[in-house]
Amino acid sequence: MADYIVYLLFRGSALIFSMLPFSWVYALSDFCYFLGYTIARYRVKVVSGNLQKAFPEKTEAERKQIMKGFYHHLFDVLVESLKSYSMREEEVAKRFVIAPSETLQNAYRENRNVICVAGHYGNWEWAGIAAGSQIPHVPVGFYKPLSNKYIDAYMQRTRVKGRSRLVSIENTAAVFATDFGEPALFYMIADQSPPTARLAYWMEFLHQDTAVLFGPERYARNLNLPVVYADIRKVKRGYYQVKFIPVTTDPSKEKRGEISISFMKKLEESIIENPQYYLWSQANLRSY
Repeated sequence: MADYIVYLLFRGSALIFSMLPFSWVYALSDFCYFLGYTIARYRVKVVSGNLQKAFPEKTEAERKQIMKGFYHHLFDVLVESLKSYSMREEEVAKRFVIAPSETLQNAYRENRNVICVAGHYGNWEWAGIAAGSQIPHVPVGFYKPLSNKYIDAYMQRTRVKGRSRLVSIENTAAVFATDFGEPALFYMIADQSPPTARLAYWMEFLHQDTAVLFGPERYARNLNLPVVYADIRKVKRGYYQVKFIPVTTDPSKEKRGEISISFMKKLEESIIENPQYYLWSQANLRSY
């Protein structure tokens, strides 16, 4: 019963967001910033610690400026995510523009699936929604099922737009073996901490010895799938541009760890250029 009440509250929030213009949505984001950062100080110690580890060369004032920018962006992503439940695919695509990719075009002509790796950077939530009308492949996104079955079912109904597919990470192996009728692009957020050290690949990331999730590389090497990095750039509030940067077109020729290192280095470059758009409250800057 409690889960259903939470679901109804969630549906009510989604309904309200569906009726709000973006100017009001971002006004709400500003209010959430005031409450979350200024008043509640949500995970401020974690964010501050991660920024200090990542940018020891910066002054305290510079890191504080990044932190403020991060919290503004964090709440923007939150309200944008809620707004997307009611947005049509073409509406999202106007705000989340994907540049044509020669790598994807070549793979599609060769009838090859592709793995797309991304980090918690920019707006990772809109990528799977906007991709269906902008890339040749069938976009397949992975997600962790929610404990609330009502919200989980609603999310599966509303977050899948057009040709896109949303599948559980619990069925990852089976999904890679699925025939979608045409080549698929498997969209994987790959900067999370692995659940155990046994599943990790270790590398230096933002000056820290970091345990990196090895799954995308393992599937790429085992299935010989090209890998691209989704380089998400925030143009202005509510608008993003994405380029698919090749990581490898022939994983069979890569040594163990090279694919993971190449992806994380590309993500690191994006972060260093505009650090406020990374998810510092959950950043993978820890060891076991």
